[in-house]
Amino acid sequence: MEPSPATGGSETTRLVSPRDRGGTGGGLRLKSLFTEPSEPLPEEPKPVEMPFHHCHRDPLPQQGLTPERLHARRQLYAACAVCFVFMAGEVVGGYLAHSLAIMTDAAHLLADVGSMMGSLFSLWLSTRPATRTMTFGWHRSETLGALASVVSLWMVTGILLYLAFIRLLHSDYHIEGGAMLLTASIAVCANLLMAFVLHQAGPPHSHGSRGAEYAPLEEGPGEPLPLGNTSVRAAFVHVLGDLLQSLGVLAASILIYFKPQYKAADPISTFLFSICALGSTAPTLRDVLRILMEGTPRSVGFEPVRDTLLSVPGVRATHELHLWALTLTYHVASAHLAIDSTADPEAVLAEASSRLYSRFGFSSCTLQVEQYQPEMAQCLRCREPPQA
Repeated sequence: MEPSPATGGSETTRLVSPRDRGGTGGGLRLKSLFTEPSEPLPEEPKPVEMPFHHCHRDPLPQQGLTPERLHARRQLYAACAVCFVFMAGEVVGGYLAHSLAIMTDAAHLLADVGSMMGSLFSLWLSTRPATRTMTFGWHRSETLGALASVVSLWMVTGILLYLAFIRLLHSDYHIEGGAMLLTASIAVCANLLMAFVLHQAGPPHSHGSRGAEYAPLEEGPGEPLPLGNTSVRAAFVHVLGDLLQSLGVLAASILIYFKPQYKAADPISTFLFSICALGSTAPTLRDVLRILMEGTPRSVGFEPVRDTLLSVPGVRATHELHLWALTLTYHVASAHLAIDSTADPEAVLAEASSRLYSRFGFSSCTLQVEQYQPEMAQCLRCREPPQA
């Protein structure tokens, strides 16, 4: 291999035959030469950050958990530790007091521990990067963790309702009022502590009485709407259900302590407050089902997004507008923009993306720009979806 003509002092090689150099034999040998004077090789181009109007909202994706999810993980760790300690105390207290209500409250705490551990696992899983199979990443594992928390509460409550019904039918049981009162008081304190740890403030702006009206964010870099982490919300609602039951158990223990003949208050309190616990899961279940069914986020309206896109200079019509969410705070939008023949596609794309990010806080937007055609007005696939 002989050196090929080169400039700039770069190293080159070529295959040469020994016969060309007066040698014998038919083999080939590799010859490497350095031109003089030697100059350093040119550096490879480094990736540069693209401007905002390119195609990504964030030039570089954030690695690991977001600050909001880090805070959620700390909340779940603290609440899980508190829940486990007091659950063990309730098991001992319920056994000593022969109280079904105390044992059912301990079972609820056991369900809390399991759901919080599942939520922590889903938070870890959601940090895994996107793949060619899971192109959106694993964000929705958080929503599945919240659903598992709700289902676990339903299962435990069903068992407790059955046991309470059996105890109402058969009165052959005895309850230690003092042990029940002490354990119930500790349980209320434990649930209050866990509720305080898991509490999350609501959004700073109002969406109306039904929570479905649109309220735009301030102009500027768009951030996800602060509706809170789904897993923490589910755990918080779960703890509120336990708190209601603990208050009922406390009231029943006071009654049984002073009036032992009213021991039926133990299964009655279990029955009534288990129903309340089931009702407390309705908001979380509604949000989870809305996300899993690819519904429009509650804080974003179809009409405001459509009108915002139509207000961009050069846009004549929109179609294939889709709005959905991966979590309560990760909102996604996609749409086709039909523009005038005189409009600049790049300028339209930049302006439309900027307005969606700043006004609605979308985490991802995919917009397709195309020339407007008159037949689009009669196209069935270009029509807007009907009102639900």
